[in-house]
Amino acid sequence: MAALRNLLVAASVASVAVASGSDSLKSCLRYALTDSGSVAFPGDLFYQQVDVNRYNLNIPVTPAAVTFPTSSQQVAAVVKCAADNEYPVQAKSGGHSYGNYGLGGTDGTVVVDLKHLQQFSMDSTTWIATIGSGTLLGDVTQRLHDAGGRAMSHGTCPQVGSGGHFTIGGLGPTSRQFGAALDHIVEAEVVLANSSIVTASDTQNQDVFFAIKGAASGFGIVTEFKVRTEPEPGTAVKYEYTFKVGSTQERADLFKQWQAYVSNPNLTRKLASTLTVLEDSMVITGTFFGTEEEYNALDIGSQWPGVNGSAIVFQDWLGLVGNWAEEAALQLGGGVPSNFYSKSTAWTPSNLMNSDTIDKMFEYIDNADKGTLAWFILFDFQGGYTNDIPTDATAYAHRDVLIWLQSYSINLLGSVTQTQINFLDEVNSLVTNDGAPYSAYPGYVDPLMEHGPEAYWGANLPRLQQIKEEIDPQNVFRNPQSPSPAN
Repeated sequence: MAALRNLLVAASVASVAVASGSDSLKSCLRYALTDSGSVAFPGDLFYQQVDVNRYNLNIPVTPAAVTFPTSSQQVAAVVKCAADNEYPVQAKSGGHSYGNYGLGGTDGTVVVDLKHLQQFSMDSTTWIATIGSGTLLGDVTQRLHDAGGRAMSHGTCPQVGSGGHFTIGGLGPTSRQFGAALDHIVEAEVVLANSSIVTASDTQNQDVFFAIKGAASGFGIVTEFKVRTEPEPGTAVKYEYTFKVGSTQERADLFKQWQAYVSNPNLTRKLASTLTVLEDSMVITGTFFGTEEEYNALDIGSQWPGVNGSAIVFQDWLGLVGNWAEEAALQLGGGVPSNFYSKSTAWTPSNLMNSDTIDKMFEYIDNADKGTLAWFILFDFQGGYTNDIPTDATAYAHRDVLIWLQSYSINLLGSVTQTQINFLDEVNSLVTNDGAPYSAYPGYVDPLMEHGPEAYWGANLPRLQQIKEEIDPQNVFRNPQSPSPAN
């Protein structure tokens, strides 16, 4: 009886401490953010639907608070409130994290929603743009265009936020020519765990700069970027080749032909390509950044005999980007939240799938119980400029990747089932090279993956853990798969 009494007393004390901590956090945040609607807490009207606004409905998350700061100083104040009260912090830009890591990934995180950080300017001498980290990619494209016909590499979904996208990788159709989005960053303003606001670049706070270019969610909150830009591409050809139904062997053979084509080391960097496997078809899409005559000289159609093809010539950069956005909306509902599961893996030129593995993959895909018709598997051609940069130059470690796999399973009627999860897991198991470390793209969060940090950051993980120990030893910025402090 005494032991039970002591247990009840301890639980009561812990409950009072939690309540006290929660009250202290609320008081601090309300003092730091005085504008109406700048902070929301569980129990507030429409808290989950409007303030939390989960992208992956399959992962329920209830943050301790969602904040909407309007300046770097307010971001710093929010971080201080959370750290002083021992709450973890995560930034949210567009909110498209597959694992809801912009919401912390688990209950009890203080979320810093950056949607009000929309500052933009262009230095017309250096063509370096200043971009607020709450800016969505669609607005990035438009503002760069309006500021002198400029562009930078990034993904095709306009609702994705630059704060997360620029700091996790940021691959897109022009990455083979100009690098990932993070390769464009020349300077960043960052709020650290001690609530200081620092400038990070190749000459200032170099360790912070290294970490935020590939792993920012575990190290700080970027409030502003300075990025190099390029002139908008001129004429471009958007192509699409569709293979309907077909036997399992025919589908496997088409993939082999595509893989052989994109693995040619002399293939022009002006070419982007994606192969998508669907329930009843395969589609090869991409963009060639050049004239129609140059595109025709590549004679792409002859690489895939029996496949119906078409091509559209774009003279207008914004029109081309808009066309990409339409494709993104069809693939995963654009900005519409849904219940889904996703996985990723990669191949380098030295460990591409062999013929037997490809045959086994399609044999499984064509015969497995997938649990839904709403699934697809993307194979994205990468390489080019992204391979030029040394692995240890930035936190983003996958510099030798030639092809990325992204697989998705969506349930339009409710939670993702175990059958759906098993299907994607088995596809990944079939294609993974057992002799190589498993690699995953940090932008495609897989909350069920074991050893996430090793897969996301590879050989750069030890350095990241050391930097974490130095600038965030209390692990203020964390989610279920972020790097932990070295000690």
